[in-house]
Amino acid sequence: MNPGDSSKTMTSINVVGIGLDGAASLTDQVKQLVERATLLVGSERHLGYFPNHQGSQLVLGNFTDAIELIRNQLDGAAHDTLIVVLVSGDPLFFGLGRLLLSQLPPSSLRFHPHVSAIQLAFSRIKVPWQDAKVISAHGRSLEQLIPALKQGVDKIAVLTDGTNTPEAIAKLLLALYLPSCYQFWVCENLGGMDERVQCLGVEAVLNQTFAPLNVVVLLRHPDSLDQSLDPDSLPILGLPDQTFTSFSDRPGLMTKREIRLLLLGELALKPGQTVWDIGAGTGSVSIEIARLSKTSQVFAIEKTAMGSALIEQNCQRLGVTNVTSIHGSAPNVLKDLPTPNRIFIGGSGGNLHSILDYCDTRLDLDSILVLALATVEHINTAYSWFESKRWHYQWLQVQLSKSVPVGKLTRFNPLNPITIVTAWKC
Repeated sequence: MNPGDSSKTMTSINVVGIGLDGAASLTDQVKQLVERATLLVGSERHLGYFPNHQGSQLVLGNFTDAIELIRNQLDGAAHDTLIVVLVSGDPLFFGLGRLLLSQLPPSSLRFHPHVSAIQLAFSRIKVPWQDAKVISAHGRSLEQLIPALKQGVDKIAVLTDGTNTPEAIAKLLLALYLPSCYQFWVCENLGGMDERVQCLGVEAVLNQTFAPLNVVVLLRHPDSLDQSLDPDSLPILGLPDQTFTSFSDRPGLMTKREIRLLLLGELALKPGQTVWDIGAGTGSVSIEIARLSKTSQVFAIEKTAMGSALIEQNCQRLGVTNVTSIHGSAPNVLKDLPTPNRIFIGGSGGNLHSILDYCDTRLDLDSILVLALATVEHINTAYSWFESKRWHYQWLQVQLSKSVPVGKLTRFNPLNPITIVTAWKC
């Protein structure tokens, strides 16, 4: 039947959203529709809200079978047939509505939405949600949650199920070692008599049992790191990513711990050296170098004022005194710096060729230059430059994956591939 075909307009399917308070959540008009329904379709819980209903009832178990039965009802329907399908909340918000629209004539469908669980959750915690990222893990997986967390999305709401529970989400948060911290809200039985809304620590979620009907809301703290960090409690090498204060709008923008460890090895550091870290970002590489070689002097060159401020903040938090934050663009800002023994280039701001030209004038024969490259274009620029200068160089292609829990299973989540070039003069 085409959407404009009105041959069966007398037969209608009303899809009614309902809350945990049952019939009381419906307007009088919608309640009358339910009472007049010749076929009432819904879960056992939804049908239980109407124990005295006089029409036929169908428990909504297998969706495919239920839709086929509804379709048969349409084909052989009398003029007074009225089918009502009961669903939770808004049927067109991660609900059954989309499936019904794909399988049945849209002209026969009419929707009566109730307040969604997401709306109720944000209203309970008193936070505007027009900019929230909503992820449904109900009957799906937590795959979509991983990039949202890595990007540091400020507000995330997750529709859960029996597998993708608040505990599963908490385990995923802990496994990702995020530079951001989140308030963890669990909103249970929203709209019901036994409604409960709690803000919990992530670890505390692991030890609690929650009602099957719940929504998780994650709210990111923009300045969430502990400012009273004890540097002596940290490992000498390989600081966790969440140790560093990062960019508030790009919390994952830093050289990751696993890559830093490889870079430190390629730099072949020695005591008492001068090291340039060009494109230092948050200062994670500079700080690792400075902590590893306390007699060396590290110059962290960063073109953004925010990055330079973060470098100074991270040095102060971690008790590092042998890193100097330099705000400016390379190569112009490099001319007044002491001659380096080691140079690491983690970012070039589009000036890679000119930066390499200047480094060539400052590096001695026993010095080492290391680059971390993320794009094919920068790899090509570096290759062409080293060939033209006849430097010795070697390539290291790095493609790493870390295990993360996904529901009750575990899979590997890849980091962005990085190409490391280690070079020295002939």
